[in-house]
Formats: sequence, C-alpha cells, structure tokens
Amino acid sequence: MTSAYSLRRRLLFWLLISTAVLGVVALADTYREAVQTSNIVSDRVLAGSALAIAERVVVAEDGSLQVDIPYVALEMLTSAAQDRVFYRVDGPPGAFITGYQALPVLKETQGDNAVFADDSFRNEPIRVATLRRSASTGIRSVPFTVTVAETTIARRQLARAILLRSALRLSVMIAGAAVIVWISVTVALRPLYKLRDAIGERSPDDLHPIEQSVPSEVQPLVDTVNGFMVRLEQALDALRNFTGNASHQLRTPLAIIRTQLALSSRATSLQEAQAVALKGDQAVAHAERVLAQLLLMAKIDAAAAREALTASAIDLTAIAQEITGELIPTASAAGIDLGFEGDRPEHVRAEPLLIGELLRNLVGNAIAYAGTGAEVTVRISGAQDAVRLEVEDNGPGIAATRLDAVRQRFSRGTDTTTPGAGLGLPIVEEICELFNARLDLGAGGDGRGLKAVVRFEKV
Repeated sequence: MTSAYSLRRRLLFWLLISTAVLGVVALADTYREAVQTSNIVSDRVLAGSALAIAERVVVAEDGSLQVDIPYVALEMLTSAAQDRVFYRVDGPPGAFITGYQALPVLKETQGDNAVFADDSFRNEPIRVATLRRSASTGIRSVPFTVTVAETTIARRQLARAILLRSALRLSVMIAGAAVIVWISVTVALRPLYKLRDAIGERSPDDLHPIEQSVPSEVQPLVDTVNGFMVRLEQALDALRNFTGNASHQLRTPLAIIRTQLALSSRATSLQEAQAVALKGDQAVAHAERVLAQLLLMAKIDAAAAREALTASAIDLTAIAQEITGELIPTASAAGIDLGFEGDRPEHVRAEPLLIGELLRNLVGNAIAYAGTGAEVTVRISGAQDAVRLEVEDNGPGIAATRLDAVRQRFSRGTDTTTPGAGLGLPIVEEICELFNARLDLGAGGDGRGLKAVVRFEKV
C-alpha cells in the first residue's frame, strides 16, 4: 500500500525552497548594489573634500607650494560610525608637502576628475580618492596631488542596513506567500473534498458515473474512475447474468439427476437400474453442455467489457476446414452428411479460438436439428470486400416468424424435444459483434432448411 502525502505541504515546501533560492540570488544582487550605492554617495563627499583642499594650495614667493588645510572639509567625512580621515598633499614628483606621508597615492589619472580605489592603511581597509591639479604663478604652473582617504566602517554599515531591510521585506513576502498558498490550496481542494464525500456516501451497489463538479485538472481522473466503474458494472452484470442463467438452466438437469438417483435406489432389476442410470447420464451430459455454453458466454461478455481481444489476420478457410473435419464423426453418428466447400484462403481479422466456437455452434445446431439423413454444408466464399462463412442444411428449418426470436438467449425453435439450452445462436451473435461481423439467418437454397451466413470484413 502506497503512503499518502499532503499536497498542501508539498506545494508549500517547493514554494519555500524556490523562493528561498531566488531570495538568496536577489539578496546577493541587492548587496552588490548597496555597496555600489554607498560608494557612489561617499565618493562624492570624498571628492568634494579633496577638491576643497586643492583650492587652498598656493605658490609661495619662493616658488614652493603651501596649503592651508580646510578642516571643515575633512569634517564632512566624519560620521556616527567613527570613521577616521587621512590626507596628504604632494607637489612636483617626489616633493611631499603635508599630511600622512605613508598614505598610498593612486597612480592612475582621469584628467581633472578624482580617481577612487580601495586600499589599506595601518592595517585597516580604506577608500582612497586622488585628485591632480596645478597651481599657477602667473608665469608657470606647478602640479600637485591631493589624496584623501577614510575608513569604510560607515560604508559597510550602510550596505548591511540596506541588505537587512531587503532581507526583512523578502522574509515578509515569503511568509505572506506561504499563507496565501496554504489558503489557496485549501480553497482549491474543496471540490476534491466534495468528490470524496460524494463517493463515500454512495452505496456499494451504486456504480453510476460520478457527476460532481471538479476542476479541469481533476476531470481526467474523474473520467478514468467513471470508465472503471462502467467496466466494473459490466463485469458485475455479466457475473449476475452467469449465476442467474446457471441457476435457472441447471436446475432442471439437477432435478432429473436427483429423481433418477431416487428411482435407481428402488429399481427391482438390473435393466431398470440401467435405464435409470442412462437417463441420469443424459441429464449430466445436458448440464455439462449448458455449463460449457454459459462459461463461453461469460468469456465473451468479459472480452467485450475489457475491449482487449487480440485480433489478428487468420485464414478462415483453413480454420473452417479443420473444425468441419473434427465434427464429421459427430455428424456421422447422428446420421448427418457433413461437407465442406472452399478451395482458396480467405483472411479476416479475428481471434481463432472464438471463431472456432462460432463455427462449432453453427454446425452443432445444424446437426442437432436438421434430422437424420439431412445434409449440412460448411461453405467459405470471398467477395471484393467481404468473406462469407455459411452453414446450410436441408432440414425442417425455422419458421420466418421465429428467426429473430432464436437470436435471444434461451430461446429455441419449434423443436423442443431435442436437448438444448437455446444459447448456440446467441453465442454466434455475440462473437460476431466482437469482430464487426454480421449474422444473417434464412431458408436454404431450395427453400428448405436453414442457412446461417456470417459476413466478415476482408483483410
């Protein structure tokens, strides 16, 4: 027995997993953008401080560079994170003017714009901005470089704050989505609960199709269940038919057998006992024939319900000739001249065993009812698109008014003295339906007897 699982929990699990993966990717991208945004904002302040210092650099009377550091510009870089600020001013190559001499200076230049880079100073990560300018004496220009740096505590705190806010919003969204999915699945599963209740309230004998309204995704399942219930009902009907028919048809032979057994116990002579035993044996033989035909009918009903017959192309001429040969001794014992006509292969799509039963029933009926001295002919003939199987006799035949009635189960012709159950022609009829064949009944060629014609589609 397979274990059950919760569809709601499974959907919620996959939603959370997929959302968590997407959330991690989104948070990584958010952190990258947060770092980039904090750098852009802080770099502008860092560049402004470097520019403010550069504007205070002048050329002294002796040609040297002097600078009056505007500490107000450096205070622009202070923050609640207690970042530390460093600076240095360099004159012509190799000439250090003021500031922290060990502070790294960026070599790259971008014209008059400041360049930025991450570096380290005194074992701390810093953000460095370097600006290159020239001081004019009126006669010549003296180049100089201003470098300003600050620690990155505030930047990191800003990036983390942005990341935490994004993570908090994403967590709220995931929790909200989980609640929505839980509620949505509960609402979506209500038709299934109603379907469960509708099936649970049915009686065991109620196999009618389910007509409960369900979502389109579940409708194929309901259709499959309905198809199974139809097949189950057909199988139960076939079983009920078989048991009902068997109890009805076997009641008389069994009663005869019991009667003969009772008579045999009171027999006064061997001949009388033998006569009683013969009648009992005939009743057993009749019951055996009835039971065999009922079992065949049940097999045909089951095959029709399953729609699973393995039909293939068979040579009808060969099968009919073989079965006719098998039945010649039986026909001879009944005083019947049984013959066969057909000299070329004719192929139809059918199941060999059932076709054999069809022919045995037709020939068996002819032997049983044609009478001693009659002729029975099995004939195979082919046309352009059909193959005909004919069984014709010159016996008394069946009245035209009874031809439709004898197709029904347990219905017999006018001769009720011959043992039979009235199942031969119904069996033939049902086998014909399995292979898209048609059974026609009529008088023989000279107006006498009965001719049964089965028309098959030619392969």
